[in-house]
Amino acid sequence: MADEEDALSQFNISKEETDKLVSEVIRFILFKSHQTSGCPIKREDLTQIVTKNYRQRNLATHVINEAKNKLSNVFGYDLKELQRSRASSNAQTRLPPPPQSQSSVDSKSYVLVSQLPIETFRKYVVDETTSPMTGFTFAVLAIVQLAGGKIPQETLWHHLKRMGLHEGDEHNPVFGNNKQTLETLVQQRFLQKEKVSGPEGSTLFYDLAERALDPQVSEKLKDYISQILKNDVAVVDLD
Repeated sequence: MADEEDALSQFNISKEETDKLVSEVIRFILFKSHQTSGCPIKREDLTQIVTKNYRQRNLATHVINEAKNKLSNVFGYDLKELQRSRASSNAQTRLPPPPQSQSSVDSKSYVLVSQLPIETFRKYVVDETTSPMTGFTFAVLAIVQLAGGKIPQETLWHHLKRMGLHEGDEHNPVFGNNKQTLETLVQQRFLQKEKVSGPEGSTLFYDLAERALDPQVSEKLKDYISQILKNDVAVVDLD
């Protein structure tokens, strides 16, 4: 309690004002996460909620931390900061990213992760209508993982086609536009795209991004692959 009072005196702001800002940040996080199907939330957007009316230095950080604590203690969510993954190195020359590209935008962002035990989450929280997207996500990540964590776009669609998912299909009965569904995994930061140039021109690659590399997701992915292969997970040639 004393620490909270010290912080408020530092910012010269009342507890009522702070609580209101924390509630606004929490409301934004919950609605944004729902509306964008779990796409990352930019720290910049959370900061602007505070700085539009208050200019105190570090106040936004204090409010976001308080919101994070309340999301955990009251709502059972972990506001997890994503660590930007680096594109894998290779012998090819990368094309310079365009202005405001995926690699240069939003240095910090967050996703909501449930703290419920997995069985409880599946029983009481999981929406059955989202199950196909979950299956699609793990199928795509498994293909990329088995290719060594990086795969050409053409090769990825070759394997998705074998599963009945065609790149040009815009009216899939489950996913609608297949290309847009794959792009959703980029927006959700399970995948990242990298355009590289080589002797035969430029090629678009998909890499595992930070959410796919998160230890919890990575372990689930290994279990998923193991169930399919019925043996130890190994990097295999998917050409």
